[in-house]
Amino acid sequence: MPIITPADLSTNIYPEIITEITRTDTTITYRAIDAAIHETKMYLARFDLAQLFGTNTLQPAVHDEYLRSLVKDIACWHLLRLSNVGVDYTVYRTAYQDALTTLKNIMAGQAQPQGWPYADTATEDIPDGDTISWSSNPKRNNYY
Repeated sequence: MPIITPADLSTNIYPEIITEITRTDTTITYRAIDAAIHETKMYLARFDLAQLFGTNTLQPAVHDEYLRSLVKDIACWHLLRLSNVGVDYTVYRTAYQDALTTLKNIMAGQAQPQGWPYADTATEDIPDGDTISWSSNPKRNNYY
């Protein structure tokens, strides 16, 4: 189950505008939401994405309204690119760019969201042994 549904977009864009843009084809709305989720996941790879976004069968374990807001802003932009029905593009474009800036800050470690679980990296294989090896270039003999 996705982190947001088409009904959740009504907080950012009026349902009648969504209906007019999609011409009552709900698959277009679902594609915009999927694109927004995938775009958001690109920036949040170090976090546990299954807990943040859920899977096809499970709900997200972490319910963060700010993350949902970011996904909704991006989904609205993907939806509005299809058609402009009396909507001010600059408002939605600014919201889209602000969402991407926030995701880039989280990715760079400049912003730390509270309660977001990190991905489990303990499953990586660590080589056996306790030896350390090092080497260097051969000594140079310079004469002047």
